[in-house]
Amino acid sequence: MFTAPEPAVRDRMLSARDHACTLLGLADGAGGEVWGYAGRTLSGAVTAPAGPAWLRLVSEPEGKGAGKLWEGPEKAERAMPAAVPRPRLTRLRDWTADGREYRAELYEIVNTPPMSRSPLLSHTVDLPDTWWSDLHQALDHIANVPTDRQAVREQYIHRRVPEFTGITPGEITWTTAHGDLHWANLTGPQLTLLDWEGWGTAPVGYDAANLYLHSLPIPDLSERTRKEFAHVLDTPAGRVGELTACTEILQAATRVPFYADLANGVQQHLDHLKVIDSGA
Repeated sequence: MFTAPEPAVRDRMLSARDHACTLLGLADGAGGEVWGYAGRTLSGAVTAPAGPAWLRLVSEPEGKGAGKLWEGPEKAERAMPAAVPRPRLTRLRDWTADGREYRAELYEIVNTPPMSRSPLLSHTVDLPDTWWSDLHQALDHIANVPTDRQAVREQYIHRRVPEFTGITPGEITWTTAHGDLHWANLTGPQLTLLDWEGWGTAPVGYDAANLYLHSLPIPDLSERTRKEFAHVLDTPAGRVGELTACTEILQAATRVPFYADLANGVQQHLDHLKVIDSGA
């Protein structure tokens, strides 16, 4: 999803990946290197004793290996119903070395590739109606999962949404969300939801808004996405989720290149929302 980090981080993570393979009895696969932001995570295909699998390695400074993002995948494996299509987490190993904490997560392999290597699509896609139906059902199942995890904090919404959008959000209606719904975390034409580290409570419409905003570079897809989730987004509760998603993208635009590319489209969409809200 992201480019490879600076050489020192890349070498450290590749060495840790080799150690994880030794701990778990894995052979490195031919799936390449899939990097998270600033080299915090490294993922790729491996061969386990039972066959092909996927290894995700997470790293944090010593003493920081806990909290929402660290525990998200493990807690999702326990909490999410089987009806939510996702890669199943099969094994975990933690260790500390040279002032860093590491977690190796071994998953069942997903044979359907992500829709994009980046959260933003650079090409149009033709998804069947069944894919959209499956996505609606998956999000409905997620919404019904009780949790004390927070994907978005209420304080953030009240403070940052007016700052970045110029709009004061209304009353917040909370639900459980995937928390990072974009095109690199969805597979197709057979649906799987990937990357569960950030799931938790969020305003209604937050997941739908994230998918819509990440679709803006492809007009046909953004139109379809908006239509699919109009029943949520075109409501007062859904508007809060949409404003929150807009805020996060605009705030990240200063440090993440693909969000810098998306920022103009998000700002234009916000201008459109302001016109609608004003009744003009």
